[in-house]
This record gives sequence, structure tokens and C-alpha cells, in this order.
Amino acid sequence: MQASQPGQPIGDEGTTSRWETLALLCLRVLVGSFLVWGVTDNIIFPAKMDIFEAFLETHGFPWPGLSARVSVWAQFLCGLSFLSGVGFRLAGAVCALNFTVAVVMVDYKFGIRGAFPAALLAVTGLYFSARGPGRAALRLRRVWAGSRK
Repeated sequence: MQASQPGQPIGDEGTTSRWETLALLCLRVLVGSFLVWGVTDNIIFPAKMDIFEAFLETHGFPWPGLSARVSVWAQFLCGLSFLSGVGFRLAGAVCALNFTVAVVMVDYKFGIRGAFPAALLAVTGLYFSARGPGRAALRLRRVWAGSRK
């Protein structure tokens, strides 16, 4: 084992192991799929969006119609980003913001068990924003760079 460089964790020689890549990819697929699955009905069926809008109104959200649509589409696009790796860090920040608002406005009322899913998604968004998508991700800059030739 080589000596670690300053600021580098011990045992990390600057390369991502296959297991770390696989673990991050599994987390991305799990969270991304969950987000897409969780809001698809709101996108497809207007009545489901109306129910979510009424839920937000009940909990005192400003502009519940707009808030519902922004939240649903944010979750959907974050899910797609987590799955593909495109726009990943920005999507992580958006996910963190969306679910932090959910905890602050609604889920705190239900204690740690009730707030845990949204809190976990908020922290996962923060982690994704800080970490990046890893090696198993699409990279638009490579596609764009190739098209400029």
C-alpha cells in the first residue's frame, strides 16, 4: 500500500474500486427508480396531481398548484438524472432541497419514523451533489466534444 497524499483518505490511492462504483450505481438506480416510479402517476393522471395539490394546500404550502407541479417534475427529472448520471450534481442539490422542504413543512410532524424517508432522500441528494455520479454515468461533454469535430 502506498502512503496517502495529504487530504486523501488512508487506503485510497486515488482510484475508485469496482465495488465502490457498483455500490454507487446501485444507490443511483434504487433512488432514481424510486423517484420516477413515485411520481409517474401524478404526471399521467391529472386527478392524482389534484390530490397532491390538495395535500400541499392542507399543509400550508404557498401556491399549492404550482408547488405540486414543481415538486413532481423535480422528482421525476432528478430520478432520470440519477439513473443516467447527466446533470447529476445539480439534480442532487434539487433533490436535497425538495425533500428538505418536505421534512420542514410536513414530515417533522410525524416524528423520526415519519420523517425518515424524506430526510434520507434529502441527505442522499446532498451526497450525490457532493460526490458526483461516479464512473458509470453518461457524460454529455464527451458527446458534445465529439460532435464539434
